[in-house]
Amino acid sequence: MKQLGTILLEGGALSEEQLVEAIDAQQERGQSLGRTLVEMGYISEGQLVRALAAQVGMDFIELADYPVDRAAVALVPGAVCRRHMVLPVEVGDGLIKVAMSNPGNVVAVDDISTITRMRVIPVVAAHDDVANAIDRYCRSDAEMEDLQEHIETDVDVADEDLSSAADDDAPIVRFVNLLITQAVQDRASDIHIEPAEHDFRVRYRIDGVLHEMQRGPKAIQGGVISRLKIMSDIDIAERRKPQDGRLSVNHQGRKIDLRVATLPTVWGEKVVMRILDNSTARLALEDLGIRERNQAIYSEAYTKPYGMILVTGPTGSGKSTTLYATLNQISRPEVNVITVEDPVEYRIPGINQVQVNPKAGLTFAAALRSILRADPDVVLVGEVRDGETAQIAIEAALTGHLVLSTLHTNDAPSAMTRLIEMDIEPFLVGSAIDCVVAQRLARRLCDHCCVEQTVNASDLPPAIKWGSGAVPTIMRPEGCQRCSNTGYRGRVALHEIMPINEEIERLTVARASSAEIGHAAVDAGMETLIQDGWAKVLEGTTSLEELLRVVK
Repeated sequence: MKQLGTILLEGGALSEEQLVEAIDAQQERGQSLGRTLVEMGYISEGQLVRALAAQVGMDFIELADYPVDRAAVALVPGAVCRRHMVLPVEVGDGLIKVAMSNPGNVVAVDDISTITRMRVIPVVAAHDDVANAIDRYCRSDAEMEDLQEHIETDVDVADEDLSSAADDDAPIVRFVNLLITQAVQDRASDIHIEPAEHDFRVRYRIDGVLHEMQRGPKAIQGGVISRLKIMSDIDIAERRKPQDGRLSVNHQGRKIDLRVATLPTVWGEKVVMRILDNSTARLALEDLGIRERNQAIYSEAYTKPYGMILVTGPTGSGKSTTLYATLNQISRPEVNVITVEDPVEYRIPGINQVQVNPKAGLTFAAALRSILRADPDVVLVGEVRDGETAQIAIEAALTGHLVLSTLHTNDAPSAMTRLIEMDIEPFLVGSAIDCVVAQRLARRLCDHCCVEQTVNASDLPPAIKWGSGAVPTIMRPEGCQRCSNTGYRGRVALHEIMPINEEIERLTVARASSAEIGHAAVDAGMETLIQDGWAKVLEGTTSLEELLRVVK
């Protein structure tokens, strides 16, 4: 049997110098040569698995590009695939080919052979590829359909008082758990459960776009909604008015919080669950895709000891994520950071977070007044909704505090005029605001299936000022199994960052229009949303179609 190092050298994945260095490091670290090479960055996880497969004389497959036979997948329960990290990929002539991240797992081979009564042919695949393929092919949809049929045969189960349904095996409980689990696996940001006349539908918002996942029978609608209300500590007897709650689930060792809102409709209560992945709150500013020039402008603003920074954009444009990333950057033991939010979406260690409670009289304005008596250095106001909150926030920025907040405007220049419309004195707005960030979220092109596209200068919108030269080749979505044939996977933020200079401050005091302020900002070097987006199109991060969809 060839040594691992020899296989990697012959395959050109490694140089002799790197191999010698890794062997020395291996002895110090006390671990395998392969793991040492990966940790030192000399080879990838996929290259290691491919070499290990060659070492034991087994085939290696790229699961993302392999034509997986769904008939083979259906022969082995999803729970078995997840337990052993395996996926059947091909079946025929009494043989079943199974992709495994650990081909030495004889227990998995025996289990699959017993279940299928076939001879198992193991092939090797990277661990992450197997995990992603299991999520893709061993979906919970079939189990959901089986549960629906089971529930329909027993109407009492659907209509029972689920406050006592602590049994995890209860059909309604399993159905709801599967809904949430599948949404997390599909990277959804929201789950919509929407009643109709004869049934109800479930939709997931993935990368900012809603996708209908399935429909359920009307008979189980009440049970599903009651179960979600119980999990969220919402009054199940109240069906006439909107209610809010929160629940937490554990998914593959991760704690996932969900914000739940109910809304009475003519066919019953609609439930929307916002999935709050706490890893989002731990993002660094470098992870947000802010381009170098904009990063320098923004850094200059948030490193000042006082002043106000506004992040603007429509709902779901990533404003809160940007503010949390900024807090992560400036939060230190010697800095007192206090936030007032509605609601507190992400819990961050080391930061004092206050949730507004209008019923108790704790509005944004009231909370902000109290916060300013608690000796803060940095204050985050979840949203400037009214003139009173805006007035207090601006006064705080002028009296030695760094204030971060959000505002609903279409672009950065409009933030200045919006505050003046809230009856804030223009000279206070011009003096207090240091920087305005407008942003949108565009879908990120899938790395594995995007293809080149040629465009003419005449096809570009007027906002993209292109000279007479040829337009570079850009990328467009194609669609593959990794991205569920959408051509996109993940999202990227587009930014418009406007620092407040003397000219913009003068125009603000003179009550100039947002268009005039915008012209002055562009003259001073500000890149507009569409210009920043076009730069990311040229980088191959997103597509021209997606840019035009999110930036009108």
